[in-house]
Amino acid sequence: MRVSQLEGRRVALWGWGREGRAAWRALRTSLPALPLTLFCNEAEATEAAALGDPLLTPDVRMDADLLAAFDVVVKSPGISPYRPEALAASARGTRFIGGTALWFAAHPDARTVCVTGTKGKSTTTSLLAHLLRAGGHRTALAGNIGLPLLEVAEDPAPEFWAIELSSYQTGDVAGSGVHPEVAVVLNLFPEHLDWHGSEARYVEDKLALVTAARPRTAVLNAADPRLAALDLPGSGVAWFNREDGWHLRGDALYRGDAFVFDTLAVPLPGRHNRGNLCAVLAAIEALGVDAAPLAPAALDFRPLPHRLQWLGERDGLAWVNDSISTTPHASLAALDCHRARRVVILLGGHDRGLDWSEFAARMGESAPLGVVTMGANGPRIHALLAPLAAGGHFMLEAAGDLADAVSRARALLGGEGVVLLSPGAPSFGAYRDYTERGRHFAALAGFDPDSISAIPGLGIAP
Repeated sequence: MRVSQLEGRRVALWGWGREGRAAWRALRTSLPALPLTLFCNEAEATEAAALGDPLLTPDVRMDADLLAAFDVVVKSPGISPYRPEALAASARGTRFIGGTALWFAAHPDARTVCVTGTKGKSTTTSLLAHLLRAGGHRTALAGNIGLPLLEVAEDPAPEFWAIELSSYQTGDVAGSGVHPEVAVVLNLFPEHLDWHGSEARYVEDKLALVTAARPRTAVLNAADPRLAALDLPGSGVAWFNREDGWHLRGDALYRGDAFVFDTLAVPLPGRHNRGNLCAVLAAIEALGVDAAPLAPAALDFRPLPHRLQWLGERDGLAWVNDSISTTPHASLAALDCHRARRVVILLGGHDRGLDWSEFAARMGESAPLGVVTMGANGPRIHALLAPLAAGGHFMLEAAGDLADAVSRARALLGGEGVVLLSPGAPSFGAYRDYTERGRHFAALAGFDPDSISAIPGLGIAP
């Protein structure tokens, strides 16, 4: 559905975060006379009222009857369409869409590469834009990475779009009626179960980018069993992490049997991130661009903040900020990057009911020096790990909050080792988002939060 098709309809916005504000600006620019209702909380209502838009009416109430009064509700990504009031209104004819769907409907001919996956998607999307730009291609970097598509100024328009999509947004692409040129799926692990309602629905929604959206080419990880089993009759498939395509042998990058270069010097923390370079190169090939000459430009890539970010050293301790880690699998990957060091990992946050049993099993085989639990799901993680700690596999402590966790980690390390924030859980409740949590961690470690938080390359660049 295009923005122009909303004219004359009853339209509401639901949510007033950055995506919500971007949707309001897009609607108001194209349809200045369209009345809009904004469903939001009281603080957001005050902020929206200050805009002085006489046709924007904030409403802090919320139920199915209110939603059902509208033909279309443009909702922010963080609001689940599976909420009871949304399902009830949908059954009565209300259509729920997001800003991503509006953008795709307005750009049917854009040369898009959409990237999703449970972990690694931000780094992969940013690296994709970096390599394309290194090849002289004007490229946009936008989406879930920190710049809503509806905010991007397109004068002049880019040649390619590198777009990160969360599982909250992949269905929007499928619902837009526009087929991406290339869609990349990196991996699948359980996440965001509170939003999706179940692991099965999470997988279904995530894979909608390649199943329902039917891209021209799907770039898939052959090492992921669920992805390897996919049948996509409507799309071509390019595999990475397979010996006939882009893959790693040790740290060496290969295209089939052809050696390209050694990735050990690429500034991507963790072998799993260097493996995602294979996904990027496969996606570039799918665009019809020769990828091999661009691969060494990865050596100049600037890593993203809050993703296994090396902050530096203070008083003999090294500090690593992996605040974006929101699953146990991500925490395990973070530990793998530092397995040769004395490490204390800080775990816990918002409890989405994820299963930590695999994490516990790995701690019985290869554990860090210590674990400090915190947050709403901290007690649950602590109880699961306590028998292993009692057996001497690692030291285990419980903290009240992040500041307490940092203090306990300092004490456990005794002036030598790595303090690793890789919580394996969202920040909701204690922090606005993972960025705020990472900034607080940096400040507690003695670093300037402003100097570690900028995401390079957002928007359009040559």
